[in-house]
Amino acid sequence: MIRELAAKDISLSYEGYSFGNIDPGMAITGQERAIGLLRLGLEIDRAGYNIFLSGDDGSGRLAAVLEEIGRIDNDTSGLCDVAYAYSADRERPRVLTFRKGDARIFQNDLERLQHGETSVSEITGKWNDPILGDFLASLPDAEGNPDAYRLGIVIDRTMDRKRPTIIEMHPSHRSLFGMIAEGMPPHLSVRIGSYQRAAGGFLILNAEEISSDESLWKTFRRYIETTVRSLTSSSVMGEMMGSIRPAPIPLLTKVILIGNEGTFDHLMEKDPKFTRYFRIAPEFDYTMAADDRNIAGTVSYLKSAGKNLLPADDSAYAEILRYSSWLAEDRHKLTSELSLLGDLLEEASRITSSDGRHRIQAADVRKAIELRNWYASLPEDRINEEIKSGEMVIALSGTKIGIVNGLAVMDRGTSSFGTPAVISVAVAPGNEGIVNIEHEAGLSGGIHDKGLLILEGYLRTRYAHTFPLSLYAGICFEQSYAEVDGDSASLAELYALLSAIGGIPIRQDIAVTGSMSQTGTLLPVGGINEKIEGFFNACSASGITGSQGVIIPEVNRSALILPECIEKAIDSGMFHIWTISEIDEGMELLSGMESGERDRKGAFPQGSFSRKVEDGLRNLWRYSQDKG
Repeated sequence: MIRELAAKDISLSYEGYSFGNIDPGMAITGQERAIGLLRLGLEIDRAGYNIFLSGDDGSGRLAAVLEEIGRIDNDTSGLCDVAYAYSADRERPRVLTFRKGDARIFQNDLERLQHGETSVSEITGKWNDPILGDFLASLPDAEGNPDAYRLGIVIDRTMDRKRPTIIEMHPSHRSLFGMIAEGMPPHLSVRIGSYQRAAGGFLILNAEEISSDESLWKTFRRYIETTVRSLTSSSVMGEMMGSIRPAPIPLLTKVILIGNEGTFDHLMEKDPKFTRYFRIAPEFDYTMAADDRNIAGTVSYLKSAGKNLLPADDSAYAEILRYSSWLAEDRHKLTSELSLLGDLLEEASRITSSDGRHRIQAADVRKAIELRNWYASLPEDRINEEIKSGEMVIALSGTKIGIVNGLAVMDRGTSSFGTPAVISVAVAPGNEGIVNIEHEAGLSGGIHDKGLLILEGYLRTRYAHTFPLSLYAGICFEQSYAEVDGDSASLAELYALLSAIGGIPIRQDIAVTGSMSQTGTLLPVGGINEKIEGFFNACSASGITGSQGVIIPEVNRSALILPECIEKAIDSGMFHIWTISEIDEGMELLSGMESGERDRKGAFPQGSFSRKVEDGLRNLWRYSQDKG
């Protein structure tokens, strides 16, 4: 069923909410599933329960980790001091662990022993530790070596009141794993890195930074494996640091990698042991339900977003929430990238201040959004100028055969905009099938290639029931010189293809976006708002006629959040948005012809566009046979 949307169908507003009783706060909102799994990983102190937290930048991943670490009972009784000690094997200094604060006491006892103020047996009895006993028993072999009575204390937890948390956003070999100081006795030369300093606590790393350096990642993974083995075996070789191989520190370091989904997938693919050591993998969603709880959480965050921001009216928060839904591309959701909303509030605050006012209002937020769009609109303005001047050949009125205005999204750094894209199809007898000219020119991505293969499957399913599919059909994005990817042009390409096969004129004042399956099911596409706004702007630049509009899949309707100017144009009948649930509905609108259903003999009715398409395909097959 073709449905033309009214302005009220696309209007979205959060006005009516009262935000005055919401207190400022930086709590993570809308990530209950990820937070629950993160909490589980932090609370389990077992080898292998390291964490990979994935999500988009600005979603509060690091803040969530620090907040959850703060919630954990920071019992420091399990913390240990660590020291390297003399060993007859100079390449392998011993590692000694002590209860929190005891390393210094043992050092004092060694000094007393060196000066004859106590005996080995007295110290051995005092500490009653077989590892320390073995070390003390080795001291007679070091007679005449005063350094043997000195400890290289590398971790001293005497003053620690909570478990260590170390953040390394730009890790290197030295910062993570330490080094060996030159010109010193081996056991006194070890300088540990953040991996060892975080023992008993938490080490937070940037996943992209550490995984992009193959050598650093291999060393990092080796340290994790060595630590795990050292907790279960007393015969583990240490890590080579120059000519010295210190014994590994037998204490657990909880590693938390913060990255994105792509990095997680990359590590899963390249490292078969990755999940063995990173068993907890919470994922921050980029959207959240627009319910009362998440609305309150978002506003609470905004109230804490900046120290020097002016206070905001409820109308300003309502406008930012609308923008949040626009970022989420769903009328029923909000973005979880709250830092983006904080940036917008900051920009709105500057506008308010420059006007000499002291409270941010909805108009200030809208102006901030308009300025963002204006600053980034130079490429879009150039395209629209080319359309207006005729340099870019595109028809926004009338009818043509084999040509449809599709809709594309152009990414420009942090911004994106929509623009019409002329899709043309030329058909002839042949056996090549559908030829993707973009692919032949090296300008088509894999997803776009797949979309065109789906078109051929649809032709067979819908039309070629009693004869083979045999044709040449070249599909091209006219005046496009950049790579085309994605499948959102599939529906427009199909309409151009059907028009060319059946010789059916179709309207040029309507643009089309949508993807499809080869059985004809319509599928949603991304960037729907940018695409509609881009076509509206192109029509406005050339002179809007009142008949222009776009066809989109019905399943994309929930994503519609459009500027006020488009809402007004729709309300006045100067611009149109039609939603469709079936492929034939769009073709009926574009061609002004009925699609027609097969009768009991399997034939489409005369005068329907389906009959014209099927007859066209049959003729192409016959001509192809004659040609052969």
